[in-house]
Amino acid sequence: MKDYIVIDLEMTGLHPKRDAILEVGAVRVRDHQIQETMGFFVNPERTIPTEVTELTGITQEMADQGCTPEEALHRVADFVGDDIWVGHNILYDYSFLKQQAVNIRLPFEKQAVDTLHIARACMQEPESKSLDSLCEYLGIVRVKNHRAVEDAKATCALYECLEKTYAITHENMFAPKPLIYRPKRETPATKTQKNHLKELVDYHKIDIDVSWDTLTRSEASRLTDRLISRYGRRPK
Repeated sequence: MKDYIVIDLEMTGLHPKRDAILEVGAVRVRDHQIQETMGFFVNPERTIPTEVTELTGITQEMADQGCTPEEALHRVADFVGDDIWVGHNILYDYSFLKQQAVNIRLPFEKQAVDTLHIARACMQEPESKSLDSLCEYLGIVRVKNHRAVEDAKATCALYECLEKTYAITHENMFAPKPLIYRPKRETPATKTQKNHLKELVDYHKIDIDVSWDTLTRSEASRLTDRLISRYGRRPK
């Protein structure tokens, strides 16, 4: 495959329903060469965990200046068009974009080749098949680890290396396959949910990090249950 798009995201956490995209990186490949790159920050509308900043170098100030999640999805959709995707554990990145697509009712069905699956099927070494480990093992140089554009470029180099080495003997691993992820649409928290949560927070004098404007029903429900479990209910 000589023409494709590589996608890489940085997020606030591991769960598409609870966490948010921080940064998007993508490269357009034509005839095995990177033709164009795209990279931008996304405002997560929440506080970035300290460990995420330490890993990525993305600060709260950098993220707060980013575009909205909805705008990010449209920018990705415009950039990738109908191209085949390549990514390292690509379903993970796709799940965050797909969740946003479902939330705004935007069709977003893609096909992809996963370099993680290829590496696991074809390579005995290194033991770890993380992007970090594979780049180190294969001598793929990155300027900044865990930054979206640089990781997308590194994944492109990894794919090209894997294709040259294993495509003939493992042809099926390089065939694009549909990305299957079917999340439920996230709807805004109701006024009753927000009031209940605010009353609970005020009663127990708790400081919580929550974006009230973007709070969803499921987030409000989970947070309320967690606070009640830890601090108890508010007397009627």
